[in-house]
Amino acid sequence: MKKRRFWPPVLQVPITGMAAEGRCVARHEGQVIFVTGVAPGDVADLRITRQHKNYLEAEATFIHEASPDRTTPFCQHFGVCGGCKWQHLTYEAQLRHKQQMVDDALRRIGKAVGLPPLLPIIPAEPTRYYRNKLEFSASPNAWLTREQIATGETFDRRVLGFHAPGRFDKIVDIEHCHLQPDPSNAIRLRIREYARQEGLTFYDAVGQTGFLRNVVVRTAESTDEVMVIVQVTDAEGENLAGLLAMLEAEFPQITALHSVVNSKGNDTFHDLDVPATKGPGYIQERMEDLVYRVGPKSFYQTNARQALRLYQLTREMAAIQPDDLVYDLYTGAGTIANFVARQARHVVGIEYVESAIVDARINSEINGISNTTFYAGDMKDVLGERIFAQHGHPDIVITDPPRAGMHPDVVAALMRAAPRRIVYVSCNPATQARDLELLSPMYQATIGQPVDMFPHTHHVENIVVLERMTLDQQASAAAAVVASAKTANEEAS
Repeated sequence: MKKRRFWPPVLQVPITGMAAEGRCVARHEGQVIFVTGVAPGDVADLRITRQHKNYLEAEATFIHEASPDRTTPFCQHFGVCGGCKWQHLTYEAQLRHKQQMVDDALRRIGKAVGLPPLLPIIPAEPTRYYRNKLEFSASPNAWLTREQIATGETFDRRVLGFHAPGRFDKIVDIEHCHLQPDPSNAIRLRIREYARQEGLTFYDAVGQTGFLRNVVVRTAESTDEVMVIVQVTDAEGENLAGLLAMLEAEFPQITALHSVVNSKGNDTFHDLDVPATKGPGYIQERMEDLVYRVGPKSFYQTNARQALRLYQLTREMAAIQPDDLVYDLYTGAGTIANFVARQARHVVGIEYVESAIVDARINSEINGISNTTFYAGDMKDVLGERIFAQHGHPDIVITDPPRAGMHPDVVAALMRAAPRRIVYVSCNPATQARDLELLSPMYQATIGQPVDMFPHTHHVENIVVLERMTLDQQASAAAAVVASAKTANEEAS
C-alpha cells in the first residue's frame, strides 16, 4: 500500500464487526480499517489517523446511523478516560461480542485444536463497582478536553485520576468512577482537595518533580476492609505525616494505611518498603470458607466476586481425584492452589514473583492447608526434570499465565510431563489459542468456557479443558493435520 501524507475523510462507512483490543472493523475500497469509538452496525464518517502496510486506523467523526447495540454511556468521563471503552454498547451486546472474539481466536489461531462449540459466556454481576483495586496518578498538568479548552476558563490542573489514552504525562481528572465501590471516590477526592489546600506539589512525570505521585485503593467485598497506599517522592517528605493523619482521622473505614517513598523514574514499588501507618499490613478477602491475605504488593484478582465463579469453574472442570498430584502454574499468591488443595493429594504452585510465593505460603498456613508446596522462579526454568523428580509428574495441571501466554519451553515441559488433564485459564484468547495448537499433538480440547470479568471493556477470561489423547488418537490427529496441510497446499497451487 502506497503511503499518503493526507487522507480525505471516508464517508458513510458501515462498521461490520469487532476486532482485537476493543476496536471495530470497517472496509473501504478493499482496505481494512480499524476504528475506535464506534459499534458494529454503525454507519459513520471516518478520519484516518494512521496508515500501516496492510490496514488503516481511524476514528469516527460523525455517526449517520446508530447501531441497535448502542446505549447511552453512564459515566461523565466516557470517551476521555481510557477505561470502560465499551460503555456505549448494551451489556447483552458486550457479552455477544466477547463470546465471538473468543471463538474467533480459538478457531483462527488454534485451528488444529478441534475445539467443540464454546459454552455460553458467564456474565458478571454486578457490572458496575466491581473492581477491588484502582490506582490514581497525580499530575500538575491535567488533560483538558476540547470542551474545556473552548470555554476559555482557567482550570486547576493539579489532579488525581487516570492516564489519558496513550499518554504517560497527562492525567484525566476524575470526579466519579463507576469501577470501585465506596469509599474509593471519596478518598480520592479528599486527597486531591487536601493536597491543593495544603500546597502539596503534584508529581510531574516529565520533569520527575513533585511530592504526590499516586494513590492505590484496595477494597475487600467479603469483609468490607479497605487499604490505601499513598506514594510520594522524598522531595517534601515532611508533608507525608499530615496527609496520612488526615486519612486516618477522616476515613475510619480504612483498615490498612500504607505509604511508599519512591524517587525512581517509575511508580512500581515491589522493590521498596511499604510501611503501615495503620492496621496489620494487609486486608482479607474470603472465598467460600477460605481467607486470603492481600498485602500492598499482593496480586489478587481485581473482580473478587467473578474470580470466585472463575475458580469454582476451574475446580469443577479439573475434576481432581483424592490421589491426584496437581501443578498450579503461574500461581500468584496461591489463590487457585489453595482453592483446590482439599480435593487433591498435593498441589505444587510455581510463580515468578517471590513476594507472591510468600503470600501463597501464608495463605496456606492461615487456612490450615498442609498439602501445598510453592516455588519461586522463571516458569521455563523451574518446570522441568528436577521438580518432576522431587514431586512426580502431575496428574492435573492448572495454568493461568499472563497475557503473553506460556513460553515454548513450558509447553515442551508439559508435553514431557504428560498430565492426563490440563485446565488452561487465560486472559488473552489469542495467546491461549497459540498454546493450544502447540499442545494439540498430545491433547484434545473438550470444553471452552468464556467468563466476563471486566464489564464495559474488551477483556475476557476463557477456560479450556485439554484431555490427553491415547497413542492411537494422537496418531489419527497427526494424520489429519498432514492431510489438511496437503489439501491446503494443493489448493494454493
